[in-house]
Amino acid sequence: MIDPGKLIIISAPSGSGKTTLARHLLSVIPGLQFSVSATTRARRSHEVEGRDYLFLSTDQFIELQQKSAFLEWEEVYTGIFYGTLKASVDECLKSGVSLVFDVDVQGALNIKKLYGEQALSVYVDAGGIEILEQRLRARNTETEERLRLRLKKATIEAKMAHLFDYIQVNMDLNVACEQLTNRVRSFLSIPL
Repeated sequence: MIDPGKLIIISAPSGSGKTTLARHLLSVIPGLQFSVSATTRARRSHEVEGRDYLFLSTDQFIELQQKSAFLEWEEVYTGIFYGTLKASVDECLKSGVSLVFDVDVQGALNIKKLYGEQALSVYVDAGGIEILEQRLRARNTETEERLRLRLKKATIEAKMAHLFDYIQVNMDLNVACEQLTNRVRSFLSIPL
């Protein structure tokens, strides 16, 4: 019999480094796979359909939501939806595959609630709103209005960090990568 897979849920406000940390885990821990979320937001130039996200129209997303196809979903910003398709997650878990999630804070808490001890929830703390703002501005992908919305949401999300299994400080990326890798290896029972 195959041991069921586990879930590693990486979450944080935009600009905290959650995607970078998730990609690092995927590169250093054999067998981990990325859980690809669906979204209605516009694809960024560096993103690949099916690798980074499943890019859906709002109508497609709502149709799937009405069919209860999502494990979790949220309208993160007005008209911008994100969600995780539950069939693909459950299929991976049953076949013994462990997944890494890169999701928003509310989605992470929803997944953790459903999977309990089978999931490790990690909140990435970049060291404050000022640092998040610097990182988001450096990306040069946000309008001023979108930046204000992201920072407002980040302030709210930071208040939920204590609900996660583990808080990973990301002030120094190399240190954060090493610490998180060790924590995940322990969770997956992989020798350090």
